[in-house]
Amino acid sequence: MFWLITACMLSFGFGQLWKWSQRRGLSAPIVVPANYLTIALTLMLYFAWSSTLYFPPMVLLVGSATGLSFIVSMLVMTHALEKARVGVVLTSFRLAILVPIAYGILVWGETASTLQYLGIGLALASLVLMTWQPSAHHGTNSAKSLPLMLAIFLLQGISHCCLRWVHYAGLDEQRMHVLCITALSAGLLGALFVLYRGLKPRARDLGMGIGIGLFNLVALGATLTSLSLFPGTLFFPLNGSAVVMLDNLCAQYIWRETQSRLGLIGIAFGIVSMLLIFQ
Repeated sequence: MFWLITACMLSFGFGQLWKWSQRRGLSAPIVVPANYLTIALTLMLYFAWSSTLYFPPMVLLVGSATGLSFIVSMLVMTHALEKARVGVVLTSFRLAILVPIAYGILVWGETASTLQYLGIGLALASLVLMTWQPSAHHGTNSAKSLPLMLAIFLLQGISHCCLRWVHYAGLDEQRMHVLCITALSAGLLGALFVLYRGLKPRARDLGMGIGIGLFNLVALGATLTSLSLFPGTLFFPLNGSAVVMLDNLCAQYIWRETQSRLGLIGIAFGIVSMLLIFQ
């Protein structure tokens, strides 16, 4: 249970750091690869020091696939935030936990009790309520944005599946090596995107990326450890609901953002869902 709670808290902290970087006007396309390259470099230095700088073929395969899914998902979401309402984008992003849950049940044979399935359903409902922000301007919520929202949903869902794949690939003991390759591939691909766009890194963008990367190293390590101990049908809905509830509470009391009535109902749903999932 310690690792499950730790993963939720660190995921929440990562989101808050990311929000802080956006509020400071930092460049996401630069902060993201800097974050990943920091993780990769830190882990490679540690592996070199401990004489474990060796990556078996399966580690390279799973890590590279995960890194590719990570960076593509982040770049698409960053693009979507410029084209559609934030609430719609975040809803698609959060609901992506449906993909690893469904894949885990259908392919990996994961199971849950009736009450847990009810809890998963409530968790999904709570995510919609907590992230969906109705607006008087309906133009950005038109059918034109639907393909982009579906892309975010599927790409983020694939990222979650790749994280879960570490366990089913038998790489729990080498999860930090997988994380190293994940971060290295995501960081290099992100850096290539920066070069392609002709963006010029600023010292403060790189500094924030390094800081977030060090934090994210611990957060992703805790996530992979949790996934090695708990089924995806428990981890993903619980982590999703807990993080969004904490995000909403922090938004209201720290960032001074107004919480809608739907959001408050969503928080209540999320609390009940967590109680059911723990059954």
